Amino acid sequence: MTEHALYFHIPFCRHRCAYCDFNTYAGQDALIPAYVEALCREIEIVGQAAPEEVEASTIFFGGGTPSLLSVSDFSSIFKTLRQNFNLREDAEISLEANPGTLTERYLEGLYALGFNRLSLGVQSAHPDELRMLERNHSYGDVISAALAARKAGFDNLSFDLIFGLPEQSLERWQATVKLILGLHPKHLSLYALTIEEGTPFGLWAERGMLPLPDPDLAAEMYEWASDYLYAKDYQQYEISNWTKPNQECQHNLQYWRNLPYLGFGAGGHGYATGMRYANILGIQPYIDRLSQEKNQLSFPLSPAVVSKEIVGSEQEMQEHLLMGLRLTNEGVSAEAFHTRFGRSLENVFSKEIDELIGLGLLEWADKKTSEVSKTSEVLRLTPRGRLLGNQVFLRFVS
Repeated sequence: MTEHALYFHIPFCRHRCAYCDFNTYAGQDALIPAYVEALCREIEIVGQAAPEEVEASTIFFGGGTPSLLSVSDFSSIFKTLRQNFNLREDAEISLEANPGTLTERYLEGLYALGFNRLSLGVQSAHPDELRMLERNHSYGDVISAALAARKAGFDNLSFDLIFGLPEQSLERWQATVKLILGLHPKHLSLYALTIEEGTPFGLWAERGMLPLPDPDLAAEMYEWASDYLYAKDYQQYEISNWTKPNQECQHNLQYWRNLPYLGFGAGGHGYATGMRYANILGIQPYIDRLSQEKNQLSFPLSPAVVSKEIVGSEQEMQEHLLMGLRLTNEGVSAEAFHTRFGRSLENVFSKEIDELIGLGLLEWADKKTSEVSKTSEVLRLTPRGRLLGNQVFLRFVS
């Protein structure tokens, strides 16, 4: 039995935020019933094509706004999942949600289905910053959602925040983080704002209508948050993620450890049997593809797939290193690398590793103690390397 993570993309939104470049669509809620039916069909096709039973260790519903689906919609999806995959009893089952879309009754229904982790897109605690980001919730909605979630049975709450906003001060960022900690989340994801081409933010920035974020101030915000959260007993386990002890997001760890996952839905991506693949982006095209009768496809593909590639050994080693280095303490184990690829990490990337250690961006650390050591087994980013992660990663991309 092979263990996989399962990702479901729910691309519906009530409003597309100005900074967002994800595969999301507003004003298409009428397609939700047909979309859920197509998702169930894709689950059946992929599950039945598997050469052996697939064990689902984690399930993650992302978007978009997955909380726009009803409890009944999720019930249909879970019924189909259990018919086609072996869902582990202790599986982590996460839902991304916008705070303004949740009620206690709705959350009770989700909890009864098996959801046990909730990730809320908070972004900021300040009304003017939320308006700039075009978020349709208030910080009061965040408080209400957290209280309702705990009443419904959810103990594992994660909050997403964005820093480095145009004209955002360090003090305002600090206030957001401190307010959020008052809600006692188990997990936090902190992301620096990126101005993406093709978004309203990108267009406004091109026209001089939006001040560009200050990278030096954003770095100061990141370093302050790292120190402050450490003092509050949050452990940084990935470049952008902090957790209370033993509350890491298991689904995302599957990605960062370069282990197999299956992607479902419009724009879903997957990696399994040495193959990376991507589904068609649009909602209606996705529905259309799953409504047509097609010949049996080989696992893990479905009729929604529009691109695929076999990952060769050199590329796989690069991706393993790129993903693993995001894990700030765990890093990349030299022993695990050799076991997986039959080659030495130090030999394959000797030039790049030596250069980056010389620049103070990488270090070797002892696997058991995580202390820096010359006789160590784990390659990881230094604190400075976390700030300059993209420069590190580029060294390993051929």
